[in-house]
Order: sequence, then structure tokens, then C-alpha cells
Amino acid sequence: MTNQTIHVVARFIALPNKVEELKALLLELIEPTRQEAGVIKYELLQNQYDPTDFTFVEEWTSDEALNTHLDSPHLQALPAKLEGLVTAAPDVGRYHLLA
Repeated sequence: MTNQTIHVVARFIALPNKVEELKALLLELIEPTRQEAGVIKYELLQNQYDPTDFTFVEEWTSDEALNTHLDSPHLQALPAKLEGLVTAAPDVGRYHLLA
């Protein structure tokens, strides 16, 4: 399958006293990202049992579209903004749908 979409799961864990700040920062990413070429799905989830746990579930038309997203100004600015808000660097994985 050469035309398979790319799925991304990106997990962020907030410091316990920074949950609302991280949530606000991550919510700011949604609208500009949803305007990008190649985005199919871009959703932010918050764990209902652990409010420090946030996960983006994404689907992109291609690696090129995803790479363009990763190079966007709002994503390039993210690492500096995450300092002091998260317990560790985000856990980000790229996946292909199997079934």
C-alpha cells in the first residue's frame, strides 16, 4: 500500500501543578494545525482518570504533510513553551494502520 495515511500518537504528561497551563498550550495548536494541508484528523484527548495525561491522535495524508506540520512555526515554538510544564519530553510515535 503506497497511499497509506500516517497516524501519529503524541503523549504529554503535565506536572501536577501545571495541568491547566499545558492544556491551554496544547489547545492553541489545534486550530492552526487543522488548517494545514494534509491533515485528516487532529484531536486532543485528556485521560479521564489522570488529568495530567494528554494525548494527540492525528492522521495525515502523507509523511510529507506530517513533516511540513512538524516544521510549522507553531510546532517549532512548542519545545521551549513546554519547559516547566511537563515531566519529560513528549512521547511521539508514527504508525501505519494494519487493520
